[in-house]
Amino acid sequence: QVQLVESGGGLVQAGGSLRLSCAASGRTFSTYAMGWFRQAPGKEREFVSTISSSGGDTAYADSVKGRFTISRDNAKNTLYLSMNRLKPEDTAVYYCAASTMKIAPARQFLYDYWGQGTRVTVSS
Repeated sequence: QVQLVESGGGLVQAGGSLRLSCAASGRTFSTYAMGWFRQAPGKEREFVSTISSSGGDTAYADSVKGRFTISRDNAKNTLYLSMNRLKPEDTAVYYCAASTMKIAPARQFLYDYWGQGTRVTVSS
């Protein structure tokens, strides 16, 4: 079992940057593919980015490609999401999730463990 705790959210102006972190409990973090998802007010939760267990493969939603970077530090059991050139439409609660798959899955149903989320608000 993995417990996930996100941090780093907050209020930022459009064009600004934030870095989200997701701290994972347990010794097996390096065996999980990890992902970031987000849910904007009144909308369904959507895929943002994913990274394989080794960190060698990543994928991004088209809406964030070129602006967001996913990374992980398996020695620190931590997942990151660096967000640059933020837009008001990036406003959402961001969730990290862990998948027992080693590849980098984009489908939510492939993830087994979820954090509680951290809120990001981008003002115009």
